Amino acid sequence: MEFLSQTYVALRGPTGAPQSAEDAIEKLANRLIPSTLLADRRASVQALKGLVRDWRKDVGDHALKGLLYVAVNDAQVDEEIGKAVLETLNILCDVDLDEHKETGYLYTDVVLSDENTVQALFSLLGDTAFYTRFATLHFLGTLLKNRRQVVQGHFLKVQSGPSAIISVLEDKREIIRNEAITVVQSLTSQSPDIQKILAFEGAFEKLFNIVTSEGGIDGGVVVFEAMSTVETLLRFNTPNQSYFRETQLPPLLCHLLQYPATLALSEPTPQQFALQFWDDQKGVNAGVVVGILGMLVGSKASSAQESSNFSRCLVEIALASNFPETVKTQALRLLPASFTFPLSELTVTPYVPVPDTNGEEWDRLEPASALDVLVELALHGEYNGVLAGNKRTRDNLELRAVAVSVFENFVRKDEVRNAILQAMIPTEGVSDPPPITPLLYALLAPPSANILDFTSTTSTHIAAFLFSHLLRGSHQAKALARQIKPGPLSPPGDQAAGGGNFFVPADGGAPPPEPDVPEEDDEPPQAVLQILSENLSLALLSRSRADKSDKEAREWDRLVVIYLSLLSQWLWEDPASVRDFLDAGGLGVLVEPINQTSELDTVVPGLCALLLGICYEFNREPGEIARHSIYPILNRLGVDTLIGRTTRLREDERFKAVGPDSCVLPYPTPAHLQPGIKPDGPNDAEMWFDWAFIDFWKSNYHLVQRGFSTEPDASSTSNSSAVQSAESAALIVSLRESLRKQNEEIAGLKSQLVEHAKEKAAAPTPAATSGADETASLKRELELLKVELTASTEKQKEMEKEQEDLLVLLDEVNAKRKADKVKMRGAGMDVSEDEEEDEEEDDEE
Repeated sequence: MEFLSQTYVALRGPTGAPQSAEDAIEKLANRLIPSTLLADRRASVQALKGLVRDWRKDVGDHALKGLLYVAVNDAQVDEEIGKAVLETLNILCDVDLDEHKETGYLYTDVVLSDENTVQALFSLLGDTAFYTRFATLHFLGTLLKNRRQVVQGHFLKVQSGPSAIISVLEDKREIIRNEAITVVQSLTSQSPDIQKILAFEGAFEKLFNIVTSEGGIDGGVVVFEAMSTVETLLRFNTPNQSYFRETQLPPLLCHLLQYPATLALSEPTPQQFALQFWDDQKGVNAGVVVGILGMLVGSKASSAQESSNFSRCLVEIALASNFPETVKTQALRLLPASFTFPLSELTVTPYVPVPDTNGEEWDRLEPASALDVLVELALHGEYNGVLAGNKRTRDNLELRAVAVSVFENFVRKDEVRNAILQAMIPTEGVSDPPPITPLLYALLAPPSANILDFTSTTSTHIAAFLFSHLLRGSHQAKALARQIKPGPLSPPGDQAAGGGNFFVPADGGAPPPEPDVPEEDDEPPQAVLQILSENLSLALLSRSRADKSDKEAREWDRLVVIYLSLLSQWLWEDPASVRDFLDAGGLGVLVEPINQTSELDTVVPGLCALLLGICYEFNREPGEIARHSIYPILNRLGVDTLIGRTTRLREDERFKAVGPDSCVLPYPTPAHLQPGIKPDGPNDAEMWFDWAFIDFWKSNYHLVQRGFSTEPDASSTSNSSAVQSAESAALIVSLRESLRKQNEEIAGLKSQLVEHAKEKAAAPTPAATSGADETASLKRELELLKVELTASTEKQKEMEKEQEDLLVLLDEVNAKRKADKVKMRGAGMDVSEDEEEDEEEDDEE
């Protein structure tokens, strides 16, 4: 009571006159440092804590120095004063407390200006008292939020800091442990040094212990925060990734997803992994674990066995599980571009939900190749479109677009794409064509002239993406594609065997095949180019009808765009395919859209002009329609008009918005051109082009535009060939000069080495040198000569190897030059006399 009376009198004043808040704060601040009694300082701190929210600036200006003194000297001694002073300091530095953010930053800078204060804060983490440890973590979190880099710099100088942080992660009290995870996240952000320190102090083990104690990915937000911290410790930190692989923790990532740590390629995945109950938080937690798996797969230091097992886990998540759609998309996106996993050799077991069961009942389907399931996923979406229906949601399209990207990476090798195309070609000596594949059916199915829905258009769209990846940049693949002559188009699921018939419930078995009824058909099967030409003509005809709605017209535009995009990439640099396309009547369908003058439609006329230019440029084989027949059409349309059409395509939003990471655009894009089209939902999306076509267009449209004004007997590629020949000649001269200089340098080094050896051998031995000194001197000279000889020999070998490489390159350049000349003569192009003389001189040499 006496203490309270004294405090009251001190605050009231001797005469009992009322005091202002500033006077009271100033008196309380003056009692913090000189007071010898801990109780006096405690009372002052508690009083300031009560005033700080309403009089924040006054408390900070008068009492901040004293509060820091108490935090350094008294907080470890008395839990109550420690809690009060840390909470007061936290309020002073909080920038979100009011609109005066600069006040919080100012006090934060004052706190961090003294290294002793920061060191004391990390030392307070060793105190096991609940309020002291929790208040310290909360205050450190505020300081990290305001000035993260400054705190990180102080942390690296505090010897007890790492052990204190790790000890807090072991605290059994959830509120402290959760606050510690938040502090570790901020502390390790963008600081590889702190990441390495905490990793080697055992942070990985402590964080995984937290995840395990919370029940794995079935846990709550704490699991997400802990796994996010693990990801932060590993992301862009190669030493931490190497250390992490040496621990026993990588297999635990698979266990968290209920996937076996080791599983042979021939063994099926367990059903408890494929079918799980999901909620939103579990999906978020699983996404972080999948992200870590993808990071380890994409790392160069990953072992073959680990990479194979993790890659299969990602593939199984995407193709044969009921994981959330966003996690499936993430799993496919994390597969590296240099993906070498044998998709065609892996057998997976897909599942589809039973309708009207809210995901509680599932049908197990027949096992199928992972490559087939990947193609089906791209063509029809998740669960073969059972749940999506006719919806155009962004998540659904993103998943299918990523599946296309994985397919593109898989078929980069010529032997893989050729094998896929070869399987579609009829076998010699067999009258029946091979079964229609899902890819061919989706690509070649004729569009309905009455109703065109989003589902069928998107399937055809993605089928064209897949087929273009098989053809792009490969003359052999295009030659194989010209030989494909599919039989009657019918859904693959209706066939008795093959052709992607794996979406059939396995519990009841596949239905017995119905006997084939022979049908008389005098017409021979058509090639793929002919069918595509007919489908393009039908789509352009249906597109011109006036009785269609805006949404239906947009779907027809998308269908026409994908046909034109595929044909442009197919016919590029392939005269045989150009001839087949022109013989199938493809030229007649391209002229009318180019004459359209609608401001709303720039994509279709631009692509028609591009395809017309490609047909004119590469029409080099004899056929019904020659270059002389196309040239008058170009003049009638107008060269400026054709160039304008292709240029306007580049300015369209549907073209510009496509990027390397995603080709999915908001529906509709652009929204202002057709205000009558409204999306059905906030996440509606659509696709027009993929990035591969954008890159193809940007690389080649200049050549097409230059070809519009080229005479029929000339070629726009002749100029580029001449430039290439000049560049080749300059390269040859440069290589020969480099070889000459290197030979001279090698000869000079050899002569210097010989002279140096002779000088050393002829040098007289000083008479005054003792026997021991003479021997040591000779040994040193011998070692020096050996070192010089070794260095000269290695340098000579390197130069000889470089010389051999340059000679090989020179031979390749000469061979390519000769081959180009032969092609130019075969195409009827003129070869200058100088080039012929150079060729004869090369032959003589």
